[in-house]
Amino acid sequence: MRTIRALLAVLTAALLAATGCAKEDSAGSLSDVTLVLGDQAGGLRARVEASGAFDDAPYRIKWANFQGAAPLFEAMRSGDVDTATAADAPTVQAIAGGVPARPALATAASPSSTAIIVPPGSPIRTVADLRGKHLVVSTAPGAVSHYTALGALEEAGLTPQDVQLTFSLPTDAQAGFSAGHIDAWATFDPYLAIAEHAGARVLRDGEGINGRNGILSVSAAAAADPLKREALADALRRFEAAWRWSDENPAEYQRVYEKLTSLDPPVARQILTRTKQEVRPLGDDVVGALQAVADRYLAAGVLREPVDVAAACERDLYRAG
Repeated sequence: MRTIRALLAVLTAALLAATGCAKEDSAGSLSDVTLVLGDQAGGLRARVEASGAFDDAPYRIKWANFQGAAPLFEAMRSGDVDTATAADAPTVQAIAGGVPARPALATAASPSSTAIIVPPGSPIRTVADLRGKHLVVSTAPGAVSHYTALGALEEAGLTPQDVQLTFSLPTDAQAGFSAGHIDAWATFDPYLAIAEHAGARVLRDGEGINGRNGILSVSAAAAADPLKREALADALRRFEAAWRWSDENPAEYQRVYEKLTSLDPPVARQILTRTKQEVRPLGDDVVGALQAVADRYLAAGVLREPVDVAAACERDLYRAG
């Protein structure tokens, strides 16, 4: 009798376990989730791979690398990436343009990592000398380098109409700049550091113009999906760990960054030493700074309508560890 009871107990337990598994499978689990992480020029991926922050993640990750923020946010618009890391200005421009990007955490950004540069030997000495000259901005209207250019022109008493202002992807602009086909180029790292080490001269960097916030955004669709939202919340904590690790292990971080980007060590070192490694929640100061960017772009005519940045933010997804 005891044997029968024991057998029934085992069968009952197995049935309950199977039922529970079926329910869990029907709802899905984190092992079913794949997050596509959008990156620019390998910077974020280098942190993650060097730190091993995602090695034991209960979900899969894939990387999608882009030349700049504009194509990255277009990939978010089309649903091809779940996260996007970018400066504050292109993030605001993306939100204004209807990209379903929801800022979720802030990182440190260096204003000096964006600048207007001229070729070696150029007779142009100041921003005021750009009147009537060809100024190429990477990558698109609303880019962080566009923000730098607008601020620098205003500071020099010029308007965008006083220069021949065009936009170009960084690699295309880099080729034209190196060949001497353009007078000045507003760009950002790593393209800025590469050009500097090739002899380019900085007319004006973003110090005093650009903000100090980088932004990591999540797609609205991913944030609305319960399983992906759980994965995203975990991913943001892992990003924080990766940033902290790269601050504590700069040499190893640089080694992996060089390998991923094929940059020369002096160039990689310059890029990585410009910016403090830091991750912060979207506090009122960060949101207010983003709104200030939106307001400036509106006044400059870059945006057609006002943008309420706070309404787009995903402030509860990341909590500082």
